[in-house]
Amino acid sequence: MKASEWAKKEGLNVQTVWYWCRHGKMPVPVTRTPTSTYLVHDPKYEPALSPVMTGRTVCYARVSSSDQKADLQRQADRLKAFAINLGVANPTVVTETGSGMNENRKQLNRLLADSKITTIIVEHRDRLARMNVGLIESALKAQGRRIIVVDDSEQEDDLVRDMTEVLTSFCARLYGKRAAKHKAQKAMEAAHDA
Repeated sequence: MKASEWAKKEGLNVQTVWYWCRHGKMPVPVTRTPTSTYLVHDPKYEPALSPVMTGRTVCYARVSSSDQKADLQRQADRLKAFAINLGVANPTVVTETGSGMNENRKQLNRLLADSKITTIIVEHRDRLARMNVGLIESALKAQGRRIIVVDDSEQEDDLVRDMTEVLTSFCARLYGKRAAKHKAQKAMEAAHDA
């Protein structure tokens, strides 16, 4: 339901609810549509999370590098707890290590190709993909599927991280994978000093 409808049912000011949505402070799951409408998914008002939830629900957790395995496990645990709180009986958790810029992530591609999976839960939009998440959401929506983003607030260092990943991707194509990280770091340092 729309955030304004949820605010009315809960007896809250609409402006307050929109503020909570924008800043990731909602006590229940919220998704943002490509038209910037906030949709609230409150288990009180959506028994079994609506007919869309008749299929499988999968929690997708991703980190960029293998040295973040502890973060990956904590992220997966938070997603599973979130799904259980939504009323999902036995959520499947899929974890993956790889760049958000890499379009050849096997686990994510399997999830997107499996039409039995109707809901994919991610912690932040960038855990799904670094760019064009709106396109993925639109394609899934056309199939009667959806993505639930637990924390839809933007992170402060996202722009720098995104720029580094884009540079690393381009450098990998130009110089090979081994030199890519070093070349991207040099480029970021040069941009910072300029």
